[in-house]
Amino acid sequence: MKSRISVIGAILLGLGACVDGAGTVGALPEEVAALAAPAQDLTTARLQEADGCYWYVHRGPVESTLLPLRTAKGNPICVSRAE
Repeated sequence: MKSRISVIGAILLGLGACVDGAGTVGALPEEVAALAAPAQDLTTARLQEADGCYWYVHRGPVESTLLPLRTAKGNPICVSRAE
């Protein structure tokens, strides 16, 4: 019984890492994922409506913190707003 639950858990974890839809990685468009610098958790990255920028959860040894998703040059990744 435990092995069956383990297999189901492994399948669900594997599916969670899959690319979903056309051109998205989790909730990120492929273009945004390509711009993002390494060592950022893209699986937690989401667009924040308040500022139009992408943010991700950084899990440190003590706490988890919401940080802006940045390019390799350190610039935040944001979408332009239609006004």
